[in-house]
Amino acid sequence: MENSKGNILWVDDEIELLRAHVVLLRDKGYAVETATNGEDAIEIVRSKKIDLVFLDEMMPGKGGLETLAVIKEYFPSLPVVMITKNEAESLMEDAIGSKISDYLTKPVNPSQILLVCKKFLEGKKLQSEQVSRDYTQEFASISRMLLNPMDYTEWTDLYIKIANWEMELDKHPELGLQKMLADQRRESNAEFSKYVEKNYQAWINRKENRPVLSTEIVEKYVIPNLNEKKSVFLFVIDCLRLDQWLVMEEYLRELYSIDKEYYFSILPTATPYSRNAIFSGLFPLELETRYPDLWQGEDDSETSHNKYEKELLMKLLERKRIALKPEPKYVKILDPEFGRQIQSNIISYTQNRLTAIVVNFVDMLAHGRSDDPILKEIAPDESAYRSLTDTWFKHSSLLGMFQMLANRKDVKIIVTTDHGSVRCMRGSKVIGDKEASTNLRYKFGRNLKSDEKQSIFLKNPKDFKLPQRGVTTNYIVAKEDYYFVYPTEYHKYLNQYRDSFQHGGISMEEMILPVITMEPKAK
Repeated sequence: MENSKGNILWVDDEIELLRAHVVLLRDKGYAVETATNGEDAIEIVRSKKIDLVFLDEMMPGKGGLETLAVIKEYFPSLPVVMITKNEAESLMEDAIGSKISDYLTKPVNPSQILLVCKKFLEGKKLQSEQVSRDYTQEFASISRMLLNPMDYTEWTDLYIKIANWEMELDKHPELGLQKMLADQRRESNAEFSKYVEKNYQAWINRKENRPVLSTEIVEKYVIPNLNEKKSVFLFVIDCLRLDQWLVMEEYLRELYSIDKEYYFSILPTATPYSRNAIFSGLFPLELETRYPDLWQGEDDSETSHNKYEKELLMKLLERKRIALKPEPKYVKILDPEFGRQIQSNIISYTQNRLTAIVVNFVDMLAHGRSDDPILKEIAPDESAYRSLTDTWFKHSSLLGMFQMLANRKDVKIIVTTDHGSVRCMRGSKVIGDKEASTNLRYKFGRNLKSDEKQSIFLKNPKDFKLPQRGVTTNYIVAKEDYYFVYPTEYHKYLNQYRDSFQHGGISMEEMILPVITMEPKAK
């Protein structure tokens, strides 16, 4: 049995009539044990390694369902295929309720039996082989794409391919292809950084032939839906990467019709800039100039820069001559308890034409992993980080809100994020005065110097629609997976922040972001 493709137990009181099937399976490389009654079957399952059971439903003595119940008591994960002459729906329901793995009606034919065996005994191996072949072809395709100039739509397509393959390879760790994909993503990010450096300034100064930017999210995706007789919910999940959304989407497909589009975050890809740009519809310099009282301070605290998102949204609607009654509701969820309160009240918000909800947990997860060795142990790599996202989301108040809203026909939900995050693996030495900001992926200050291969230098911030913050202030923005470290205690901070998820710089993970429109499937 050890060299077989799998060990099968076939239980039928008329097993002699099935001898041809048994011989065929043995010829195909499977080891087959037989039994003519439930008692013998249970004994064989308990004494030998069995990978699959074919179980007759009608047998004298201990019947099929009774035998199934005992087998499942001892071996709950052992696949059992019920075989019967009875096609009654009630029997099928009883069998399925008893955790059968599949269901065949007599007379069975050889192709049915072989298909079931391949499904349960070779399915994982066959899937892995197919995935390996498909990814090898995709790897070559992506490599060819990187040899030629690409526009923003092609970059988006490439990143979607990579994110989907990350999800697929998570299911097949035995293939050992994750490093190959990670190396290709790093190569892609190197080319993407060059592309953004070359084109970004032109994007922010023109409307055509460029990606949708942070400043256009409300105008393009929210405002058009305010004309419908529906309650519109805008969820902004801080620091959400595309791969994390794909994990979350698995829980929502049965509840919603989902439409995905993509946009590019403005630079720096950090909350004070990119999220304020979403709610205001303005670039940071325009925001500072037009509403100086709503652009806070000269420090680099992200909290202080995001106090007025509701006011910025109201100003944007006012500029677009949109008056809503009652006025839009704005909620920022910073802790689980408050999230549960919002979940319990979410249906009452459908009385509003527009509700904006900011969810900060994913950002806290990214920062928490940097500071907490336990979280880093739980999520040592990006595959585990996705798994951690999955664990959070399926128990979160956010999923609870989506589930409750899915029962309403009069809602439309837009989900997006302000920026993603990148796993920082390489330090980049930066020089600046003591007043320079402390951010790891971007900095502003005087006399900043860094390696131009690892960052872009924004000498005149106004050219990039960024606040000047002083005559001699410049910005630098990290490329790829670099993070900035000052020469003082260089090795200490190099090690402290290596392998942390950060944002503010240029990478596909931080810049290419989903905008999801969801409509409940509820009738």
